[in-house]
Amino acid sequence: MIHSDVLIIGAGPAGSSAARRLRQGGADVLILDKEVFPRLKLCAGWITPDVVKDLDMDVAAYPYRFLTFNRMHAYLRGVHLPLPCVQHSIRRFEFDAWLLERSGVRSVQHTVRHIEADPAGGYVVDGEYHCKYLIGAGGTRCPVYRTWFREANPRATQLQTVTLEHEFAYDWRDPDCHLWFFDKGLPGYSWYVPKANGYLNVGIGGMAERIKRSGIDIRQHWNNLIAKLDRKLTRGAQFDPVGYSYYLRGNVTVVRIGDAFIAGDAAGLATRDMCEGIGPAIRSGHRAADAILKGVPYQLGDVTGASLGGGIASRLLDWAFT
Repeated sequence: MIHSDVLIIGAGPAGSSAARRLRQGGADVLILDKEVFPRLKLCAGWITPDVVKDLDMDVAAYPYRFLTFNRMHAYLRGVHLPLPCVQHSIRRFEFDAWLLERSGVRSVQHTVRHIEADPAGGYVVDGEYHCKYLIGAGGTRCPVYRTWFREANPRATQLQTVTLEHEFAYDWRDPDCHLWFFDKGLPGYSWYVPKANGYLNVGIGGMAERIKRSGIDIRQHWNNLIAKLDRKLTRGAQFDPVGYSYYLRGNVTVVRIGDAFIAGDAAGLATRDMCEGIGPAIRSGHRAADAILKGVPYQLGDVTGASLGGGIASRLLDWAFT
């Protein structure tokens, strides 16, 4: 049996952020993840200045692709709004591996199948790993959520998003981010997000339940996006999109049971204005670590915030999406 103070299931931003803070606080930590890092992770890779701040990230020293947008283009029902901003893009393939390496915590490739409470205290995972504290940071299908939190925190189907996207090497010419909101009835938005040194992510996402009710398949919305991109931004590009789903911030009231925690997408924390999950994942990981190290309450009621600052634009998008 392998013992640790804290066992973290999932090595993404929530898990790696919790791990680094725990290690800095002197805890013995082990991470389990079903993948070997670096691993493919589809994501627009849009990070906010708050993420940079929360990570104490030295942008100049970051060794991988990092692109800053000083302007983005929003399109709302045919109206073009060029907006000044400071936002950033990364490749999750690189960013997540960097976070894990920076944590300084040992990780093991392992697919978790069974979790049980140890009568003598703590938790046992698959009969191989024992810990006092358990953090579930394994995304929407996290086994910690499935085992301990599903009944206490049922998913809100109206907050489920569905996404199609493709990230690929591409010699883009337009360095700005482009976002199309509610185009052709889509209950969500589509995007063009360039990455530094010749990479590009394009995608489409919307509220799954509303897409189903509309009778317009998400593939049709994808085809609308590609036709639009081909006219100007990605002429001649070939696409092979992949889909996935996750949940926006709902009434997540139970995030700790005993000494088991959930963080990031396992808790369903993505922002309701822009469906962005990296920032909330990092903040929740830090709070889980602080709860273990300092004995402070683990609360996520205010952890999500809004990607666009919580003003009128954020509230309108929240209302329109959900």
